[in-house]
Amino acid sequence: MTGNAKGVAGWRIVAAVAILGILAFVLAVCSPYYFRNMKLQSFVAGLTRGAEVHQQSDTGIRSTVVEKAEQLGLPVVADNVRITREQDGTVKKIDVRYMVPIDFPGYTVKLHFYPGAGSR
Repeated sequence: MTGNAKGVAGWRIVAAVAILGILAFVLAVCSPYYFRNMKLQSFVAGLTRGAEVHQQSDTGIRSTVVEKAEQLGLPVVADNVRITREQDGTVKKIDVRYMVPIDFPGYTVKLHFYPGAGSR
């Protein structure tokens, strides 16, 4: 057996626990936004499958998506919602692009999300 007969040095255990603690903290802060984004993605997919969306104006669809995002606590504005229509006026796809800044001590993480649905 080589090295320290007592096993792993105490500072290494402390460092490992600190790193795991930091990772757990980052996960706890960021993961709610990923789950909310999944809910928004599901909502947008449901919109594109519904027949009533084809009768709505682009402004109405944007308002619906922005309202849902507000309910979920996501920073989506009307300019973040893009609607593509077929030549006959039916909705081809709805794309939502937005960013969530998260401030950590000494660093800001910008989470970028791109939920969308429709034919690609």
